Amino acid sequence: MVIAPVSLAADTLNVYTYDSFASDWGPGPKIKANFEKECACEVNFVALDSSVGILSRVQLEGKSSQADVLLGLDLNLMEAAKQTGLLVNHAVDTSAVTITGGWSDKTFVPFDQGHFAFVYNSETLSNPPSSLKDVVDNQDLRVIYQDPRTSTPGLGLLLWMKSVYGNDAADAWERLASHTVTVTKGWSDAYGLFLKGEADVVLSYTTSPAYHIVAEGENKYKAAAASEGLYPQIEVAAMMKDAPHPDLAKHFMQFILQPGFQSTVATGNWMLPVVKLDEKLPSAFDSALKPAKNLVLPATEVAQNRKAWVDEWLDATTR
Repeated sequence: MVIAPVSLAADTLNVYTYDSFASDWGPGPKIKANFEKECACEVNFVALDSSVGILSRVQLEGKSSQADVLLGLDLNLMEAAKQTGLLVNHAVDTSAVTITGGWSDKTFVPFDQGHFAFVYNSETLSNPPSSLKDVVDNQDLRVIYQDPRTSTPGLGLLLWMKSVYGNDAADAWERLASHTVTVTKGWSDAYGLFLKGEADVVLSYTTSPAYHIVAEGENKYKAAAASEGLYPQIEVAAMMKDAPHPDLAKHFMQFILQPGFQSTVATGNWMLPVVKLDEKLPSAFDSALKPAKNLVLPATEVAQNRKAWVDEWLDATTR
């Protein structure tokens, strides 16, 4: 693992996040500027290679970590993160959160939302899949997805498969493996290969086509429907119990649900905000695929079985 630098300045808020969030093209720079205007501090994003990497880093550092806030864990990593004992309650009013069913978790504050989906080029794929079963069983379909050990979308697919196939997941993984082009470490590598024409479909998000419409004026990329339902992606932030700068961390946790943060989500992280904003989202987001059903496995079940399910995937895909 590459160890990213941590600022030790007294008035610096250290936020562990994933690399694309902190990148020049991500929402990080705008969020940094917006928060610094009201905090009289400096925001230092410590960019790690993935959401899984954020959790691994603080598990390695333990109580000696210089992180104040973890930004970019998701629904499926929450329980494992809680079990570290390194996090503290956020004391943020989340009553305005628009996530289906509301939000009541006392440790994590959500900051964006969407669903995983397979994305395709409608100009080169005339008969796109309409279900997860189509993706798994169509042997002519070239598929790229991400490793569930290192990638949030990869873990999302693992749980999506488990929620649809249950005890038959191993057989489904084996069928999918026979026409999988490659499994990448992270989302960027997978999506880049797809854009180069290396695959017919790639695991991404229902909101990914909006990026191409807004940034490129390109309408050919679509999210494939899934009749069984889609698995949600909800990204969250948490405050470290031993945060070196607890007051700044508390302030930032409150800031997450404010317009200065939420207004950057749609066209910075290409996900949906978690509160209603005064300004309307770009019309490109109107085309974001709505799930036939929201498939969510209980967080405790995920935490208890994640390793076994990853082992099942490994075994099935290397037979």
